[in-house]
Amino acid sequence: MADENPLLQRAVSLNGDPFAIREFYAGWAKTYDTDLLLSIGYVAPMIAADALVKNVGKEALVLDAGCGTGLVGIELIKRNYDLTIDGIDLTPEMLEHSRKKGAYRKLNEADLTGPLFEIADDTYEGVVSAGVFTNGHVGPDGIDELLRILKPGAPLVLTVRDSAWEADGFKDKVEKLEADGTAKLLEVTHSPYHTKEDIFCQLVVLQAA
Repeated sequence: MADENPLLQRAVSLNGDPFAIREFYAGWAKTYDTDLLLSIGYVAPMIAADALVKNVGKEALVLDAGCGTGLVGIELIKRNYDLTIDGIDLTPEMLEHSRKKGAYRKLNEADLTGPLFEIADDTYEGVVSAGVFTNGHVGPDGIDELLRILKPGAPLVLTVRDSAWEADGFKDKVEKLEADGTAKLLEVTHSPYHTKEDIFCQLVVLQAA
């Protein structure tokens, strides 16, 4: 197994502090795509886009939650050009790079560790979030807001890094959501995450109640 990229080591050590996360990604925005796609073989955007497209209609309105520089948006458009995609992210500098990619209808700043006040209940026909639910970033409780803004029966696609899946409570959270009837678990698959570092994730597909 290759040594993990130093920037990724810093990223997973941010302790979920929105101010530290925003500052870190503001400084990383310019080289983010190259560092992730070429240096570590980051495939979460591809596997997440595949899963979402498989579970939504051709002309669905979907949200990329924690869109970063727009890697998921590009992958979604490649698979279904008719999707309407909105994006939210904590870091303005990352959103600027998303805007240049041209995949999104609108992009807004938002903190996924708290309430998404600007988004009404039952707004979206699908939500995808890649690379957000991981060590040092957004915890399991962030899933609640994403389910709230989904229409009943709509899918939520998440990647959860292996090192966070059980240790940070994501496995327990998903099981509780299903037990409570808040969501139905459609899929949980052990999937590649950083192919050049031999790091894996859980690809999770939930269906809003």
